[in-house]
Amino acid sequence: VRKKMQIIFQDPYSSLNPRHTVQMILEEPLLVHETLQREERTKKVKQMLDQVRLPETALPKYPHEFSGGQRQRIAIARALILNPDLVICDECVASLDVSIQAQILNLLSDLKDELGLSYLFISHDLAVVKYMAPRIIVLRNGKITDAGYTDALWKKPESDYLKNLIDSLSIV
Repeated sequence: VRKKMQIIFQDPYSSLNPRHTVQMILEEPLLVHETLQREERTKKVKQMLDQVRLPETALPKYPHEFSGGQRQRIAIARALILNPDLVICDECVASLDVSIQAQILNLLSDLKDELGLSYLFISHDLAVVKYMAPRIIVLRNGKITDAGYTDALWKKPESDYLKNLIDSLSIV
């Protein structure tokens, strides 16, 4: 199950091992879950870097040498390198600047189409939810308040809670 389900964490600054190079970070899941020869691992790592739009020159570098958006791309590559069926995105753009958030969300959307991925987005940002999720479940205090297609719920929320959240977006 672990191989088929991966996670992208909120904070790219703390989710990557600072003592490992990008090469080591991306090879680790392959070493744990695959039986690939070194050349095959290296080829797969380079392909994944290309898919997240990072150059091969990133391989010998350490996480502290990258910006937040670049680090999140590395985290995305690490999550996708095992070809999972489901990727959990736990507030995966919350710690990034708005312009970088848009780039990462567009990348995730492109990768979803290219690789046939399914995402489970966990987010407090309704704009992110509306952009990324065709269907949503809204939780309040651990209980479901709304569930359904995003566009339908935006037009006619099932709960006052979601209505108030949507209305608060309109104010900003």
